Amino acid sequence: MADLAILTAEEFKTLESLERQATRRAGRQQPLAQLILRTFLERGGPIPIAGIIAALPEAPADATLDALAALDDDDLIRVRAGHVDVAYPFSAAATPFLVQLPGGGDRYACCATDALGIAPMIGERVEIRSTCHHCGALLKFGAGPHGVGPEAEGVMLWFGKRSHEGYKACDSL
Repeated sequence: MADLAILTAEEFKTLESLERQATRRAGRQQPLAQLILRTFLERGGPIPIAGIIAALPEAPADATLDALAALDDDDLIRVRAGHVDVAYPFSAAATPFLVQLPGGGDRYACCATDALGIAPMIGERVEIRSTCHHCGALLKFGAGPHGVGPEAEGVMLWFGKRSHEGYKACDSL
């Protein structure tokens, strides 16, 4: 049986190297990554690669393809079958983590942590829906830029180690 460690958010952040955190943060700030995140936020995904290339007419197509491959290699996006189907925190495929955006629109988050990160990312309150992985009960609560609302009292977030079975994104619990 695995050991259970209960950590604060600050303690959890120290588990990933500061260098990797800085690299990933810098990668998310690249104009191409920002375009992909904005597109997921505005209309969802998957996003056709051809559409990304068309949105950047000033950039040579080969350079855009190379930049997409680099973002994929850095595990910031996932490219499959000519589309970006994951751009953390967003998933084009249905997941157990549904985020309702302000003003309407539903987006799927890759995992519970990503669902919680969308409100601070956009600077607005969102509604998160999921189910308890243990009993199947509906979980529904709001989250704002500074954390969850009181209706989330008693909800726990579990972290596990990602398997390295060829998939970068987790599709299920």
